[in-house]
Amino acid sequence: MDIGAYLDVMHLAERLKDTLRHCYTSGGRRESVAEHSWRIALMAMFLQDEFPEADMHKVMEMCLIHDLGECFTGDIPTFLKTGADEVREEQLLSDWVSSLPDPYAKKLHDLYEEMDAQQTQEAKIYKTLDKLEAVLQHNESPLSTWEPHEYDLNMTYGFDQAVFSPYLTKLREQMQVDTKKKIEDNKKAR
Repeated sequence: MDIGAYLDVMHLAERLKDTLRHCYTSGGRRESVAEHSWRIALMAMFLQDEFPEADMHKVMEMCLIHDLGECFTGDIPTFLKTGADEVREEQLLSDWVSSLPDPYAKKLHDLYEEMDAQQTQEAKIYKTLDKLEAVLQHNESPLSTWEPHEYDLNMTYGFDQAVFSPYLTKLREQMQVDTKKKIEDNKKAR
């Protein structure tokens, strides 16, 4: 890749360091999109033994690029994102991907198509990790940062995606146990 084009991609991706998510860290500050993407890639790396037949390098690539569209739109929480928001983000991202030099334009285009189709094991792993990382982050953040609807959301979010894998289903179940304990411990502390 031409050095100028390479630096342009890195400058664009840097926006995700300053793009804040709805979630808070355990220290009480808002999490960035870059931090979220980094951690789901790390989650994938540590799951390689659980999915020996999957291309976990591809899963990590999916994790790293999945929110690049938010460079253009910012983060809109899933419970607020409209169909129009999704269309706008997809179009801006598609335009940007198309502007990349080959072979990167094709590679990213193919990865996004696979991620959207949710037919391959790799796409399902990435999507589940995306959801589970949000649950994990909520479990780590102070309850004072939760909105009222998030108590129910943290109990159910990601189960539908995890169902394809016994391991990820068990992981999601443990996160639900952790959510219940966090809520109960908070009630006892009052």
